[in-house]
Amino acid sequence: MKKIIASCFLVALTLNASTQTVAQTQSKPAVRAQAKPAKPTAPTEVTVNDPVLLTVAGDNIPRSEFDRVFRKNNNKDSTYDEKAVREYLDLYINYKLKVKEAEAQKLDTSETFINELSGYRKQLAQPYLTDKEVSENLIREAYERLKKDVHASHILIKVAPDALPRDTVAAYNRILKIREMIMKGADFSKMARDSSEDPSAKENNGDLGYFTGMQMVYPFETAAFNTKAGQVTAPLRTRFGYHLIKVIDSRPAQGEIHVAHIMVKLPKDASDSTVKAAKARIDEAYTKLKNGIPFDSLVSKYSDDKSSAKKGGEIAWFGTGRMVPEFEKAAFSLKKDGDYSVPVKTNYGWHIIKRLEKREVPSFEEKKGELKQAIMKDSRNDMSKTSMVNKIKTDYQFKEFPKNKTEFIQSLDTNLLNGEWDLNKADKLNKSLFTLNDGGNVKTYTQQDFAKYVSTHQSKRTNTSPQMIGNELYNSFVTETMLAYEETKLDSKYPDFSNLMKEYRDGILLFDLTDQMVWSKAVKDTNGLKEYHVKNNKNYMWPSRAEAVIYTFSNDAVAADFHKQLKKGKYAVDTIIARINRTTPGSITLKQGKFAKGDNEYVDKTPWAKGFGNDLMKENQVILVEIKDVLPPQPKSLDEAKGLITADYQSYLEKSWIQELRSKYPVKVNEEVLQTMWK
Repeated sequence: MKKIIASCFLVALTLNASTQTVAQTQSKPAVRAQAKPAKPTAPTEVTVNDPVLLTVAGDNIPRSEFDRVFRKNNNKDSTYDEKAVREYLDLYINYKLKVKEAEAQKLDTSETFINELSGYRKQLAQPYLTDKEVSENLIREAYERLKKDVHASHILIKVAPDALPRDTVAAYNRILKIREMIMKGADFSKMARDSSEDPSAKENNGDLGYFTGMQMVYPFETAAFNTKAGQVTAPLRTRFGYHLIKVIDSRPAQGEIHVAHIMVKLPKDASDSTVKAAKARIDEAYTKLKNGIPFDSLVSKYSDDKSSAKKGGEIAWFGTGRMVPEFEKAAFSLKKDGDYSVPVKTNYGWHIIKRLEKREVPSFEEKKGELKQAIMKDSRNDMSKTSMVNKIKTDYQFKEFPKNKTEFIQSLDTNLLNGEWDLNKADKLNKSLFTLNDGGNVKTYTQQDFAKYVSTHQSKRTNTSPQMIGNELYNSFVTETMLAYEETKLDSKYPDFSNLMKEYRDGILLFDLTDQMVWSKAVKDTNGLKEYHVKNNKNYMWPSRAEAVIYTFSNDAVAADFHKQLKKGKYAVDTIIARINRTTPGSITLKQGKFAKGDNEYVDKTPWAKGFGNDLMKENQVILVEIKDVLPPQPKSLDEAKGLITADYQSYLEKSWIQELRSKYPVKVNEEVLQTMWK
């Protein structure tokens, strides 16, 4: 709730807001990829002639600020209407008064507020800290690759990203030797089975099947999509190690398909009798399907996939590379919706697959948002960030001192491998590592700054060296420093960002104070709520109501028996019901309560006079209403209308608070400037 309010509190300042009350798949080889904020705009010019429209507690608010907020929360293309502008201005003044009071109470200095606003700032800054052009190119590239499926095999020799040089060289030499043997005629599949360190290669000979864009780690994907069928790539490094990729085939993308299936499970180590029983069972289901038995009914009877069986066998939409090859091939081979396959065997058992729907690759505009989010979580996003860091270095004349960097890196000891490096070991190192020149203002980052970074970013590591870790941390330190420095410039570079941050700031303050003064107060102030109810109880009235009992008889015979015994007058109503239900349980049920007009159709059809009405039919049942009493209009109790009363009490507190703020802080509107809004 708080995040929503903080991010769009100004949007909540709409003209209906007399009060701002708050009611309060299969496993894949080790090359598969693992899988907001506002779009930055260019800096805008500031209007030179920007007269003061409003003064609140001594703070001048220019016309442009109110105009921006008004446009944001109203139709930007509509003609300004005097009534709408004046009403909105009144709400805007209330808003500014609350923010002023929050500042007076120093809510903007609390640690909680500062941390929360800082968190929002980091989120909002992200789009401004990447290279927009690079990001757009990556999105377009990813989309173009989605239109193609590639079939490839690979061989992997594992090596960690931070491996020691000797281990990296050893892995490279191994993959290079394997490639030389393949180029001399060795069979790629056999080499994959015998040499690859991808565990899946023992079963699939390195064959990855078909895959499309955004399914593999980026370097692997790029190499596969840029290699012709039949060719083997040069050794390629990813975070998993070194690969050789052989492209077998490529084709236009299949799109996505939605299917249902009947599945008979078959364990890998199944006995011959179990295998035969499973085959017989799927064949039986298939025969019945061919004989016209509905697919849904067969799913419920035969399918061992209980999660999909609950939905008629339906499974989620999938595309290339998302299912085991046998299942995928059979599904995409179905020609039209409603077609079903012959029994298909996979590692999981037997399947009969029914096509429900198929769709081609969506248009770029339809897919763009999804791809943008996916790329932000993918390693390829580092390219955009790296490009941005290089631009920042250029803009601020980044100057590095390599000797001082080397001196620091060489000073790191083996304690860093255990995550126990002591910051005090660098207490004498304070030389410059790099500088930024911001229009003559030179900012220097020293060995001490980096030492603090190392101390807080170290962790236990193996198969590497202190110097390799040091270089890795140094690169991260430079990147984070560049981006952090650029973030401090966003407010001056991008007015839109500055305005949005101000909205978030004011929104958080406004939420906290309004919760304190209105929302939570209305809930916690039980005495105040009771007093408000007593003073305003005529606003919460029950209309005339009938206190009634509704009897439901299972059939005409039961109703007749009830009336017969009632007429004799020998037994009370409760006794009659008990006698009849004892003979035939559930023959008579009853519901009693207080009913206003419209609450119950049978009470409405019965004259509101004490006693029994006439029998009323409800399908094969008989309904009889007994009017016990007719109640005149009366106030609702606090418990009976607590939600509505609490909301109204919040409105009352809000109005009282606004009156207090308007008395406390002077407000002045420049009427001449205001009239220019609609003239």
